[in-house]
Amino acid sequence: MPYIAEYIWIDGTEPTAKLRSKAQVLADDKEPGIWGFDGSSTNQAAGDQSDVVLNPVLVINDPIRGGGNKLVMCETLLTDMTPHPTNTRAKCAASAEQYADLDTWFGLEQEYTFFEGNAPLGWPDNGFPAPQGGYYCGVGSDEIFGREVVNAHLQACLDAGLHIAGINAEVMPGQWEFQIGPITAPGIGDEMWLARWLLYRIAEDYLGPKGIPISATLDPKPVAGDWNGAGCHTNFSTNEMRESFDKCVEAAESLGAPGKPELHIANYGHGVELRLTGAHETQRFDQFSFGVSDRGASIRIPWQVEKAGKGYIEDRRPNANVDPYVVTQLIIDTVCSAAKS
Repeated sequence: MPYIAEYIWIDGTEPTAKLRSKAQVLADDKEPGIWGFDGSSTNQAAGDQSDVVLNPVLVINDPIRGGGNKLVMCETLLTDMTPHPTNTRAKCAASAEQYADLDTWFGLEQEYTFFEGNAPLGWPDNGFPAPQGGYYCGVGSDEIFGREVVNAHLQACLDAGLHIAGINAEVMPGQWEFQIGPITAPGIGDEMWLARWLLYRIAEDYLGPKGIPISATLDPKPVAGDWNGAGCHTNFSTNEMRESFDKCVEAAESLGAPGKPELHIANYGHGVELRLTGAHETQRFDQFSFGVSDRGASIRIPWQVEKAGKGYIEDRRPNANVDPYVVTQLIIDTVCSAAKS
């Protein structure tokens, strides 16, 4: 019996790329293979040379259509089968391979905000909700908005076989988080992009109290003023860090080496300076610090890591809209090159 393969890829929109997808009907004995699309419609090609190649990198069960249908995460290639200029996965894969002996692991904490029309989900038509305080990991319809979508997304990720680790309501009302990992790169990027696609797609099927379809945004500062932004905190370890606290400290120090903070900040998502202000559990974008249990630092070393004498570090700087291939590639290159020197 034929099945449906939904091909998913990352486009060339700037300053923040978007997800695209289209479906193909395949015979039940045929695996998803090379396909293509019109790159002139996705900011990835000129009209007179518009073909861009889709190369499957991860195939999972489609939890929305069900049955034997599939979701197909793809990287983009030129027609000579080399990576497309917008293909950030290829560079990530190369870095992971270069330092394969250090067995790098990542866990990504994806924050996002639900909107209904032009306002965050659950916010009043005029003015603002009560100040932040009770929303984080809260319960009750006066403080929590969108739980039905969150639960549907969690179950979909589980049904698809993604390495989703948990969910929680975040500090700003209408804001949530899910976590993927720990797994290696570039697989962590493949799964995060698929989890993002599932979030956007599932939200299409739900209406807010005003009767408007719910949407999810990765805007790093969805509401100006005294409200938390949205990040993608990135947890990282090598095999050495998982055996030595000193190696965790060395990794944090390497991220603050001359030129490294500027390089990372420049690639941690558009609008990062709007979120990293030194308030709302952030360090300023133009400053660098690390510390144990310090959520106001650039790099946090969890208290459990200090107590155990081994573990991982958390880079708190990446925006919610960061490219997971880019952030993982940069951390691998910075930390692992320092470890090898």
